[in-house]
Amino acid sequence: MSKLAICVESLGKRFRVGIATGSYSTFREKLVDLVGAPFYRLAGLLSGNRQDAGTGDDILWALKDVSFQINRGEVVGIIGRNGAGKSTLLKILSQITEPTEGYVDLYGRVGSLLEVGTGFHPELTGRENVFLNGAILGMSRSEIERKFDEIVAFAEVKRFIDTPVKHYSSGMCVRLAFAVAAHLEPEILIIDEVLAVGDASFQKKCLGKMEGVAKEGRTVLFVSHNMLAVQNLCSRVIWLHDGKIVQDGKPADVVSSYLRMSASMLTEQVWNDAMQAPGNHKVRLRRISVRGCDRDRPDQLSIDQPCDIEVEYWNQRPQAVLHATLHVYTEQGILAFTTGSAEQAAMEDGAMPAGLFRSVCHVPANLLNTGVHRIVLLIVENRSRVTYRLEDALSFEMVELSKRHFGWQGREPGAVRPVLRWTTIQVQAGEPVNMTPMPN
Repeated sequence: MSKLAICVESLGKRFRVGIATGSYSTFREKLVDLVGAPFYRLAGLLSGNRQDAGTGDDILWALKDVSFQINRGEVVGIIGRNGAGKSTLLKILSQITEPTEGYVDLYGRVGSLLEVGTGFHPELTGRENVFLNGAILGMSRSEIERKFDEIVAFAEVKRFIDTPVKHYSSGMCVRLAFAVAAHLEPEILIIDEVLAVGDASFQKKCLGKMEGVAKEGRTVLFVSHNMLAVQNLCSRVIWLHDGKIVQDGKPADVVSSYLRMSASMLTEQVWNDAMQAPGNHKVRLRRISVRGCDRDRPDQLSIDQPCDIEVEYWNQRPQAVLHATLHVYTEQGILAFTTGSAEQAAMEDGAMPAGLFRSVCHVPANLLNTGVHRIVLLIVENRSRVTYRLEDALSFEMVELSKRHFGWQGREPGAVRPVLRWTTIQVQAGEPVNMTPMPN
């Protein structure tokens, strides 16, 4: 038996931009268009208009010359920014759409989780939707009956299983839909960003289920923007950019390359016009920046030197109590730490007059690890309510410039890298007893 599960060769998918696809036409109109298409293209070439030849600005190649092979039992992550061609690739592999060029060979039954919840009817109960959704995904009635109790237990909706799903919360619907799809038994499982929804416990359960599928020797293709999940779950990662494969290899190497290229280093943002600045009627941002201690190179951030993160904002309402809070993430999407100015009130009595304020966070040396970091800024009112949130406030890279005094020169693991005080003393003299001789 072949070890191959998926073989993709010179795959391409072309779309025509701006052409409406929602209108319907008669068979006669379709036949006329089909017969006349070659003549329209020839007329376009002779007139110098090459759009009809498929090379104009209205042509978009979502995938172009994509080739790879995946063996049975491999867990492969597919990463890339929005619009890179990831979902198009999965739809072709799931046989939802056909490629424009190239081919795909699939060796085994395919199960797809491209849109969790597709097929749920709000008027039907959870039980009825399990059977309906299972049938849509290709499960037989006997297979659904055999796995029904396991599906309900996984989704944690046993109490509400005979209630119409229109009364479910969005989280309950997602859990039930994933539970149905996750209990398929295909040789090839294709998963598209199911971890983008749900709470932390649900995401952990999803990962656990996918790990179980992988351990059973089935092939898994996993698309996600969660780089930590990709690295933990996958044994191999393919990076797509503009419809082409940029890198294919070990997860740590590919993810690191992707994040370093995709993260635009943004060490400062300034908004001089309060009316155009991000914010709302309560607060408007003036500036946010991160600076190192070297005045000649303030944008150079070394792990063994302190740096300052400055936030300036206009308080729009007199007597308000506002504070700046920072969420600092690593390049893997791990929240390294949070910090805020709430411990030190801007004014002694807490209340702030209207005007421009500056809060400075002093980050000590030897705290952050090397790599790219991203900051989310929150302006919090009364130490409890988020008034405004700026998702991509800053992005910067911490580097190591000083020479180490020990042999290891690689990157230390972990979100932070503090230099802590250690002491070592001798507690007993002499050789240890019952020592097994080491071989030569």
